[in-house]
Amino acid sequence: MSDLIDDPAPGQNMPEYTVSEISGAVKRTLEGEFGRIRVRGEVGRVFRARSGHLYYDVKDDRNVLACTTWKGQIARLSVEPEEGLEVVVTGRLTAFGAQSKYNMNVEEVAVAGQGALMALLEKRKKALAAEGLFDKERKRPLPFLPEVIGVVTSPSGAVIRDILHRLRERFPRKVLIWPVAVQGTACAPEVARAINGFNALTPGGALPRPDLLIVARGGGSVEDLWGFNEEIVARAAAASAIPLISAVGHETDTTLIDFTSDHRAPTPTAAAELAVPVRLDLLTQIESQGGRIRTAARNGIARRQQRLADLARGLPRHDTLLSGPRQRLDIASDRLPAALIRGVQHRRLRLSELSGSLRPVTLARLLAANRTELQRLSLRLSPALERGLRTRRELYENQSARLLPRTLEAQITRERVRLDTLSRRLSRCGTTWIEALRGRIEAHDRLLATLGYEATLRRGYVVVRERGNLVTTCTAAAQAALLEIQFADGRLNVGPQSSPAPRPRKTPSPEQGSLF
Repeated sequence: MSDLIDDPAPGQNMPEYTVSEISGAVKRTLEGEFGRIRVRGEVGRVFRARSGHLYYDVKDDRNVLACTTWKGQIARLSVEPEEGLEVVVTGRLTAFGAQSKYNMNVEEVAVAGQGALMALLEKRKKALAAEGLFDKERKRPLPFLPEVIGVVTSPSGAVIRDILHRLRERFPRKVLIWPVAVQGTACAPEVARAINGFNALTPGGALPRPDLLIVARGGGSVEDLWGFNEEIVARAAAASAIPLISAVGHETDTTLIDFTSDHRAPTPTAAAELAVPVRLDLLTQIESQGGRIRTAARNGIARRQQRLADLARGLPRHDTLLSGPRQRLDIASDRLPAALIRGVQHRRLRLSELSGSLRPVTLARLLAANRTELQRLSLRLSPALERGLRTRRELYENQSARLLPRTLEAQITRERVRLDTLSRRLSRCGTTWIEALRGRIEAHDRLLATLGYEATLRRGYVVVRERGNLVTTCTAAAQAALLEIQFADGRLNVGPQSSPAPRPRKTPSPEQGSLF
């Protein structure tokens, strides 16, 4: 500080300094005396300015040290300061003369001990759980057989080889690898960008969008796995629209991404096992299910055939169903001629009764009275008809005198058209009537063919006649000189037939009793 000392003023022994001189001297003294140092303490208030710079305090039970991390330095911090976190900060002391303050420009922040890391982890876990990011309702089911699997891991480690080997053994699938750093300061932002990048792919695009994501890393210490405890990674896993499996560390290691992912696998190999089923097991299961389906189909068909056979045995035969209607038809056909004769006789008797009640005298008197009334009306009608005809004739002559030839021609034309129309209608009516009569005649012919004896002949019966008369007994046939037998397809004349001699009846022997 000798360069700041000026000659004392006359009468004074103490030198004078300007404010800038003393501020610069203090700044140079702090920076030259301490240089790059490490300070341990608890993070107090944290403030991020609009410019992106980070301002916070590191304190102990008695004093506070103001710390500053510039915007360009924040990305290189392994841990971002949070209030209440015990940390070890590394940087340089400097002074800010505009406010007579000194502070520390922090270039690196490290958590002071594993206990502090666990405390920070629990704090983040409670905050994310309060937002509902750990709820089971948010977790999506894994696809049964994904077509494309996206893997977020280091491309040079043993993890990716284990995953690919296990996928190849179980069920080969397409795999997209997004290389990231799995530890250090670059781990958290790269993993978050990889998850978001896979979700940003367009389904069906040139680069297929994965159906399942696996975030994998091998085992390590808490510090090595700390990148997967960062809030940015946990939120990216929770916001992923693609189902995500977390496979970070070994079975005993737990990170925040395990809670926000859709499923947690204890190891990367186990994640590959969760991603796809075993192909041989599926083939075996399909074959087994196919065999069960075939057996069930055969058994079902056999049961239905047996049931159909049982029901068929319970149904009556068609001959039995038709025997009753046939008998009723025969009875009705036998009763029909007699019924027709009785009907005609009844109507003839009724007509005779009605005609008998009419007397000739009464009829003659009635005809005379009607004839007299008719003559009287005709005498009255003749003058009226003459007057009417005379009036209409005069009216017609007057109207015809006024009619023009053109009007007469038009009327004749209309009448001719009307006559043509009526003739066509009459022709159609006559044709329709004739068709109806023809249909009735054909129906009667069919009924006659059905009820006649010719239909019976086609079933094996014959008609026997002698000189045109029916022969209905065997005796009459034996006495006939010439028989005419009518079959369904023609007639046959045969000579006289002798009645067969009666066969002797066998008499039972005395040793054997009669059964009758």
